[in-house]
Amino acid sequence: MSDLAIELKGLTKTYGEGALAFQALKGIDLTVKAGEFMMLIGPSGSGKTTLLSILGCVLSPTSGEGYLFGEKLHGRKEADLPGLRLSYIGFIFQGHNLMPALTCEENVAFPLQLRGYSHKAAIAEAREVLDAVGLKDKFKKLPDDLSGGQRQRVAVARAVAGKPPLILADEPTAALDAETGMQVSMLLKKLTTERGHTVMVVTHDNRIFHLADRSVFIEDGLIVPPSAAH
Repeated sequence: MSDLAIELKGLTKTYGEGALAFQALKGIDLTVKAGEFMMLIGPSGSGKTTLLSILGCVLSPTSGEGYLFGEKLHGRKEADLPGLRLSYIGFIFQGHNLMPALTCEENVAFPLQLRGYSHKAAIAEAREVLDAVGLKDKFKKLPDDLSGGQRQRVAVARAVAGKPPLILADEPTAALDAETGMQVSMLLKKLTTERGHTVMVVTHDNRIFHLADRSVFIEDGLIVPPSAAH
C-alpha cells in the first residue's frame, strides 16, 4: 500500500452547468501521509464537505487527479465508487447515523457484513471495538438507550471496525457538549493511532485542534496557508 494515503493534484468539483454552474473546489493540491491524524478547517461553504465526499468516494471530481492509497479517484465510473468506499473508508458523521432498530453490536457489525464478513466474525469484531471505546456493557443496547456521547462512541467503533485504512470524520463533536466532545476526540485519536489508521477530521471545534498532527485550512475552494485563513 502507498505511503501516501491521499494525493490530490489540481482537483476541482463543479456543480451544475452553464450560467448556473458553481465551482465548489477550484484546484486542490494536498498530500496526506499514511497514519497521519489531520484536521481540515474552514468556514461554512469553503468546500470542506465536497472534498470529504470526494475522498469518501461519494462524489467524483470534475477534473484534476486524486489518489487514495495509490488507487485513482478521477475517471472512475460511479458504479466503482461503493466498492472503493467499502474497501478503504470508515465514516464518522456529525449525527451518529446509527440505525435505531439495531443494537450497538449490530450497528457496528452491519458494514462488516457488507464487506464480506460472516455474521459470527462481524459480531466478534464489533464487540472487540465496542470494548475498546468503553462500551463493553452496551453490546445489546439500542441507540435510544444511550447518551449522545455513547452513541458517538458507537459511531467511532463502527468506523474503525475491520481496520479500514482511512477514517473520515465530519464535525464529529458538533452535537456534543465540550467535555464529551473532547473525550470522544481523544478516544478517536488514541484508537486510530494505535491501530494505524489515517484520519481526516473536518471540524470548526478549536478546542480539539491541538490533537492533530497537522491542520489544513480550506477557503473558497482552495487550500490556503494558516496565515491567510479567516
